[in-house]
Amino acid sequence: MERDDQEMIYSKKIRAGKRTYFFDVRSTRSNDYYLTITESRRFQKDGDFVFEKSKLFVYKEDLDKVADALQDAVNHIKHELLPHIDFEQYRSVEETREPGDFDSGSYKWE
Repeated sequence: MERDDQEMIYSKKIRAGKRTYFFDVRSTRSNDYYLTITESRRFQKDGDFVFEKSKLFVYKEDLDKVADALQDAVNHIKHELLPHIDFEQYRSVEETREPGDFDSGSYKWE
């Protein structure tokens, strides 16, 4: 459960069918920063739509290691397991960068 003392600094939402991903940068009262990655999945239960959420917290000391591992895993899938797939076909207009978006630096996710 999130506390009220966590300030939202940046948020990026990615819609993917019945799933939505949120990449949120937050700060604590002591001005420490961390990333939360949330997957929200919509499904039907007892005739109503409900949302199930899974959340991952990535702290500043782990950011580079997590980003490197994610990049390696994405590259492995794209280049080793599915080289015949054109992943650009899955991009949507919503995923294009907007002014003020976080600069991912050297992480290209390709």
